[in-house]
Amino acid sequence: MDMPGKLAIIVDEFASAPRDVVLEMLLEFADAVRPLPASFDGHEGMEQVPECQTPFFLKAVVTPADQVELYFDCPPEAPTTRAFAGILSEGLEGATAAEVLAVPSDLYQRMGLATAISPLRVRGGTAILNRLQRQVRSAASPQDA
Repeated sequence: MDMPGKLAIIVDEFASAPRDVVLEMLLEFADAVRPLPASFDGHEGMEQVPECQTPFFLKAVVTPADQVELYFDCPPEAPTTRAFAGILSEGLEGATAAEVLAVPSDLYQRMGLATAISPLRVRGGTAILNRLQRQVRSAASPQDA
């Protein structure tokens, strides 16, 4: 299974963009992170991603209709990390658990970000994706968790 269509389009746009505009494109996604619902006040029920240099929390919920809902919290002063969350929010909106699990772990390299941002930031973005997929895997098959 390939990655969800919306995410594939975003990846292709980045991969084909000139190097000098990639960072600018990336930062545009920082605004795509929706505010957290009140139920996550104090990051209740969310998982922190320690690989990120800034406090980053996430929660993936698999609905009874097998759609994945993503919740992220990251300070505005960490625009690159917020942008990773924005890309995942936008690219995986409405995706099923299987589609989310099909996202390749080298997503950010495929986008060409490894040449535009530091390896530490790419590693943080990869950790976000890995933890997200682990939560989805666990929610989709609770008997195997």
